[in-house]
Amino acid sequence: MSGHSKWSSIKHKKAARDAKRGKLFTKLIKEITIAARLGGGDINANPRLRTAVNTAKAQSMPNDNIDRAIKKGTGELGGAQLEQITYEGYGPGGVAIIADVLSDNRNRVVADLRFMFSRHGGNLGESGCVAWMFKKKGLITVDKKAVEEDRLIEIALEAGAEDVSSGDSEFEIVTSPENYQAVRTALENAKIPVIGGEVSLEPDNTVRVSGHTAEQVLKLVEDLEDHDDVQSVSANFNIDDDELARLSA
Repeated sequence: MSGHSKWSSIKHKKAARDAKRGKLFTKLIKEITIAARLGGGDINANPRLRTAVNTAKAQSMPNDNIDRAIKKGTGELGGAQLEQITYEGYGPGGVAIIADVLSDNRNRVVADLRFMFSRHGGNLGESGCVAWMFKKKGLITVDKKAVEEDRLIEIALEAGAEDVSSGDSEFEIVTSPENYQAVRTALENAKIPVIGGEVSLEPDNTVRVSGHTAEQVLKLVEDLEDHDDVQSVSANFNIDDDELARLSA
């Protein structure tokens, strides 16, 4: 399983903890708001909004919260204007890191991120310094107990998926950003439950890290993800399974 896949599994468990303290809801509301602002409030005509709403519902967010976030995005409700910003930098061991941010205070968030990078042995870089190492991909995960592999492969590939791989407990489906929603809809129509799904940045190549460096990288990524204004973090680290499990326990 790829480094991204292993880290995705950990993030799903972490997301469950975040949901209990409301942090995940805050991030999801921001994503719904910005998606509605950029593409309109109709989920059928706005793929990004549809993905955000599906993710929110999968986390049991009340419909009232979703509706308010959409209306805030379309301007029907007031509130601070969110700005979408991407920050790039290097973590320990030369690991490339990209943080996607939604914030109403650019100065505050850049100061926070610069401090986090520095504290964990990295440095915040200029725009474009690592973006060239990544491509945008759709990623969908399915519980291996929910479907036979051959059936999943057939449905996913027919819907436009690029690849289907098998991990310890999950299948991972990779799509182009354009085909992400079509593949997810095909799975839902086939009554195959989706554990998680997102369109995110995938690295072309990974950097292997271990020991103290691996620990620093994980702490930096976790700190970034815990920031209220950071929506997602992408990185190109690769850590052995056993060491990753030990460090994330």
